[in-house]
Amino acid sequence: MLFDQQFPIFIASSFLTVGHMLLSNLESVPGHIITRQIDVVYGSTVRSKHVGRDLLAGLKNIVGGELTAYTELLEESRQEAMNRMIEKARQMGANAIVGIRFSTSNIAQGASELFVYGTAVVVEPNVPKLPDPFPPAA
Repeated sequence: MLFDQQFPIFIASSFLTVGHMLLSNLESVPGHIITRQIDVVYGSTVRSKHVGRDLLAGLKNIVGGELTAYTELLEESRQEAMNRMIEKARQMGANAIVGIRFSTSNIAQGASELFVYGTAVVVEPNVPKLPDPFPPAA
């Protein structure tokens, strides 16, 4: 999973650090300069609805409220797609992904794709007072 004990998360300014990968929906990482632009990276997952979830969602539609089963399914899909994108960027030698965007589409009746993409880059801090999110190992 994306947000587990293995990958500590640091939120600063408008970027997120997952493990040793900076993630930003901006075209840059605040307080850092892009030293190398590598390539576009993406991650996707296709998920289908569960008959039991559909039945419960239909009942929930009658009384109103959040469809928590679908919310959980969407969150799991986001995490899986992000993990795949991060792994591809890591294999390319990136330490950041900028311009991150999400997209969804219907593949078949009852099945949807969640797609995330961005640009894998190498960044270095350019503000002396900004703590390095990747301190040297002791």
